[in-house]
Amino acid sequence: MGERLIRALRWAIGITILVLVVRSFVRNWDQLQAQPIAWEFRPLPVLASALLVWGMYAMLIEAWRRMLGGWGQRLAYPEAARIWSVSSLGKYVPGKVWAIAGMALMAREAGVAAWAATASAVILQALAVGTGAAVAAGFGGAALEASHPGALGYILVIGGAAALGVAALAYPPVTRRLLALVGVGDASRGPGVRPVLIGVAANTLAWIGYGAALWLLAAGTLPVGALSPAAAIGGFAASYVAGLVALLAPGGLLVREGVMIAMLQGTIGLGPASGLAIASRVLLTITEVGAAVPFLLFRSGKPRVV
Repeated sequence: MGERLIRALRWAIGITILVLVVRSFVRNWDQLQAQPIAWEFRPLPVLASALLVWGMYAMLIEAWRRMLGGWGQRLAYPEAARIWSVSSLGKYVPGKVWAIAGMALMAREAGVAAWAATASAVILQALAVGTGAAVAAGFGGAALEASHPGALGYILVIGGAAALGVAALAYPPVTRRLLALVGVGDASRGPGVRPVLIGVAANTLAWIGYGAALWLLAAGTLPVGALSPAAAIGGFAASYVAGLVALLAPGGLLVREGVMIAMLQGTIGLGPASGLAIASRVLLTITEVGAAVPFLLFRSGKPRVV
């Protein structure tokens, strides 16, 4: 009876997530079509954009595995990819805990300590926010200054503070304190400096890669040369970090788009910036769901730890 109830709850949660994803996609697609923009669709840059995003996912999955390894936990890459991809869909449910909670549950079923999976996800999330803010300041300060004069000083202060915060996370007492604050009491020691440094490098490269993917998306949908790579990197990082810290916005919905428009409108104009923000949401929804679907459809065999 208990197993049937758990299975029913999983199906209910899965269907809820799917409905929320589809609803988000449909809403964004309608807004995209309504934008008065002269779209110039080029399939190859758009395909390259999606492939680059999937490549960044693959790198972040490996960073999560390495963080788990810092606590002596081992998980084969395919199983880690399944857990990471499927649990990431939890971001479409209002609140910021569902993705991490799903990751912990799935990792436990795969033979990994739930506290280690949670701790690794929390640290990587903190590193993502810190490195994202620093990348946004480094690459997007000029674009924001163009549309909002006087903002550059604030951006540099935020970026500098974020960089210091990221550096502090490499210090084991700081990581232990962070985990204690979020209630991961079983993590009596940090994962070590090396996994944290790998997490810093992976997240920094991921922000740059995501920004490059946004630039490719612009090249595939807007007039050639409308957006510079630096502005794309800064705009994406700033908008996504804003979405991460917006606690009540599922997947950062509307928050991310608003910040991206604010960052890019001074460079490419309000209309193109609005359209690109919505196009980015549509593309990321496709890549996130696309990464999870193969694991949902073709799961076979027992999870493997290594």
